[in-house]
Amino acid sequence: MSQRIRLLLSALLALVALPAVAGGDPVSAFAQQWLVQQYSAPGSRVTAQAAPVDPRLALADCRGMMVASLPPNLPPRPRMSVEVRCTAGAGWSVRIPVSLQIFRNVLITNHPLQRGDGVQPGDVRTESRDITRLGYGYFDRLDQIAGRSLARPLPPGSVLTPSALGGRDMVRAGDHVAVVADLGGIEVRAGGVALGSGDNGARLRVRNESSGRVIDAMVRGPGEVLALP
Repeated sequence: MSQRIRLLLSALLALVALPAVAGGDPVSAFAQQWLVQQYSAPGSRVTAQAAPVDPRLALADCRGMMVASLPPNLPPRPRMSVEVRCTAGAGWSVRIPVSLQIFRNVLITNHPLQRGDGVQPGDVRTESRDITRLGYGYFDRLDQIAGRSLARPLPPGSVLTPSALGGRDMVRAGDHVAVVADLGGIEVRAGGVALGSGDNGARLRVRNESSGRVIDAMVRGPGEVLALP
């Protein structure tokens, strides 16, 4: 097989097979380099540190191609086990423990948020976090949570996770809503315009369409809020 054909085949195996790495511990260096390539992406910073091969294994030098792999559908974790195989001659296979960190900008709360609140741009900021330690998931863009509201309260500095969000907003800013007021057991209704967004139980401000007065209210259903005292 010509050298040109070998190079073309190697390109087809990108991120699956890489040339053998020279150095004091080429197997560990290969596993480390391969794992970094697996998770490298725009906007991410990846670091990895592979453990040295146990010298008692007495692995023969790999004269051909080393191939690395992970179990399918395995999410990134702080500690990964990369299988490295040598395809030359009789070959060999060994698992290399690799410590992994993947830093990405994720959404963090700026201030306390209550259950039912819709998340607005001013409620969050982005911070670099190691996502291998965010086992409950994360969000890195506001459009991923558009129309969603919080399922539970969050203190400032919390990472927004899928489990922290409930359904879509029952009321959105700018919606025309029915404002219900309880006056000594008598229910009075008026029209209003929501100045915030939220799910059931969320507190927001509403402008009375007739008087122009802004009041505090709580969402109690689609297009309906309860005036608060």
